[in-house]
Amino acid sequence: MIETILNIWNFIKPEVEIAVLWYVFYQILVFFEGTRAFQVFKGFVYLLVAFLLSQMLELTTLNWLLRNFFAISIIAVLIIFQQELRQGLARLGQQHLFNLSLEESELLAVIKEIITAAHKLARRKIGCIIAIERDAKLKTYVESGVALDAKVSAELIQSIFMPTTPLHDGGIVINNERILAAACLFPLSENANLSKIIGTRHRAALGITEQTDAIAIIVSEETGNISVAADGRFIPVVNKERFSSILKNLLFKQSKK
Repeated sequence: MIETILNIWNFIKPEVEIAVLWYVFYQILVFFEGTRAFQVFKGFVYLLVAFLLSQMLELTTLNWLLRNFFAISIIAVLIIFQQELRQGLARLGQQHLFNLSLEESELLAVIKEIITAAHKLARRKIGCIIAIERDAKLKTYVESGVALDAKVSAELIQSIFMPTTPLHDGGIVINNERILAAACLFPLSENANLSKIIGTRHRAALGITEQTDAIAIIVSEETGNISVAADGRFIPVVNKERFSSILKNLLFKQSKK
């Protein structure tokens, strides 16, 4: 019996190894997609292909150069991409906390309140930043603000960001159907490729989505435009329908994990 199992395992082991390697490779591509590391990663793939060809064709000099390059490239990767690696390691082992306690109808109600508040603030060109907690706990950022623990409502969100109120500076953090805190401080983006004209509010929205898997909603006080930030990238909002679709895709996808 044991011998039969070992024979079966030896037979399928190459396929299992290929499947595991393919999955890991795919996850690496998904993680780096859209970041500055993605182009460099593609460059490494090309060099790897060149290295394999140099071995097959017995190009001794080229093979020696590429072999030594790969030997020192590990240190270079750790230095250049320390931010991306730190983010990836921070997300390992996180539990799925957001939305698991919410029914679909409750989540839709929360989305509706957020959309209503954002559009009313946008019409008046009142700036705001709303962070929605997903897997990663935002406790550090919640503690930087003023604790509220209040039910999400469009009226409350608008009141918080009115320029005359003491809590309008900073952002709010939402978990499930509760506003955990207001006047929270978010980290500014470390992306060196950002345009110089992007303001502090938008940099903070990108920063929180670079450091965690949170979603950030931003209203610009200069233009009144609404944007959504996720995974360190902006997603443009052109109308209410598009806004609703973006939030549903991001939050329902998370709740089904």
